[in-house]
Amino acid sequence: MIRVDIEKRLQAYHGHQVLKIARQLEPGSITKIYGPSGAGKSTLLKIIAGFIQPERGNITVNGVTWLDTSSKINLPPQKRIAGFVFQDYALFPNMTVQEHLAYATGDKLWIERLLKIGKLETLTSHKPQFLSGGQQQRLAILRALAIKPKLLLMDEPFSALDPEMKGSLINNLKIIFKEAGTTVLIVSHNPQELEGLADDELFIL
Repeated sequence: MIRVDIEKRLQAYHGHQVLKIARQLEPGSITKIYGPSGAGKSTLLKIIAGFIQPERGNITVNGVTWLDTSSKINLPPQKRIAGFVFQDYALFPNMTVQEHLAYATGDKLWIERLLKIGKLETLTSHKPQFLSGGQQQRLAILRALAIKPKLLLMDEPFSALDPEMKGSLINNLKIIFKEAGTTVLIVSHNPQELEGLADDELFIL
C-alpha cells in the first residue's frame, strides 16, 4: 500500500499555487495522472521519488516511511528504489544501450527480454546520440524497468512513439506490470493513450 499526503508550493504563470494531494494507491495499481500544464504533475512524481521535498507531507510505501516532514524523515532517492522515467530521458551520453541496462541489473536474461520488448536488440552498441527520440525514450523505459521496481514513476513516457510502437510497448508493459505486481503512476498529456493500461486516474488542476 502506498499513501501520499503532500503539499507543495508551485511557481505558476499567474503567481503561486499549491499542489495538494492526498491519495492511497493499491499495490499493483496503474494510475494515470493528467491535468493542465503547470499543475504539478511532474512535481508530484519527483516528490514521491525524493528529488523534490514538499513544504508538508507524508509518504509511506508498504509500511515504510519515505517522507514525514513533521519528523524530519526524508529517505534519499537511492533508498526509495523507485523506477523513474524522466520526461527528458536523462540518459548517460557515454553509455551504450547495453551498458545502460547492465548498470541497472546483472540479470542477462532480463536484459535480453527488455531489449526485445523495446525493439532495441540490434542497437545494443549504440550511444544515445545515435538513437532517434523514440529509441531514446524506449531505452529510458527499459532502464527504469531493469531494477524490477515495485513502484514505477513515468513522466510522459510515450510522447515520442508512433502509434504502432506505442501499442506494442503498452501491451508488453501490461504483462510485465502484472507479473511483478508493480504499482505504476504515469503522467500523460494524452490520457486516452492509456486506455486499457491504467485502472485508476488522478486529475490535477
